[in-house]
Amino acid sequence: MAAGASLADQPDFGVSLLAGGVAGVSVDLILFPLDTIKTRLQSPQGFKQAGGFRGIYAGVPSAAIGSFPNAAAFFITYEYAKFLLRMDCSSYLVPVTHMLAASAGEVVACLIRVPSEVVKQRAQVSAASGTFHIFSSILNQEGIQGLYRGYKSTVLREIPFSLVQFPLWESLKALWSRTQGHAVNSWQSAACGAFAGGFAAVVTTPLDVAKTRIMLAKAGSNIASGNVLSALLEVWKTQGISGLFAGVFPRMAAISLGGFIFLGAYDQTRSLFF
Repeated sequence: MAAGASLADQPDFGVSLLAGGVAGVSVDLILFPLDTIKTRLQSPQGFKQAGGFRGIYAGVPSAAIGSFPNAAAFFITYEYAKFLLRMDCSSYLVPVTHMLAASAGEVVACLIRVPSEVVKQRAQVSAASGTFHIFSSILNQEGIQGLYRGYKSTVLREIPFSLVQFPLWESLKALWSRTQGHAVNSWQSAACGAFAGGFAAVVTTPLDVAKTRIMLAKAGSNIASGNVLSALLEVWKTQGISGLFAGVFPRMAAISLGGFIFLGAYDQTRSLFF
């Protein structure tokens, strides 16, 4: 059993749900404009054709509805998986438990995130259409599977992202705690989250581009089938390396700020109950 892992450390279901939900809503609403810019930069029709800087909050209802349950589902799964895995592992395997717990959290959270993301991204590149109209159109034309188009590509983006972000976040917090002789506070946790998130954002941008192309592709097209490799090859052939890293700066900025707000708000909310 890892040091400190005991039944007394078992995470509280309600606290994880509330803390994760508050953190998710905070990030998604505050940083929504940067997310819209990133999506439009990655869209196949190009930034200007996708709307440029107009209607920068298009799709925000979808994000607002999906953010709380999505983030709550991630953190409930993350905390419980981390607890269960650490019950029977040595301290040197702790980073591995963080990776596995984060991966499990992403698989579960994506069941909620993907439908919200599909509607949101289509609204972001066609600001004239309302969120409910886009949602209805997807259901009428593609059925429920249309809302889950890009599930595999989203999981394939989120798992590598979490494999980088969460172990790095936990390691930075542990290092900072050892250096100052006591546990990090919420602001220090947020700073660690900003660095970890920004780094993970850059290295996973090509997977984010592939996910965006798959979600925005016309129904029945080759890319709409959800093949990540095909989407990456198509971008590489038409736009080269710059296409694979389209939107990297707004993505890095949004996720760095998001990491600061998200992980800081999560730790701060949890600290209110312990």
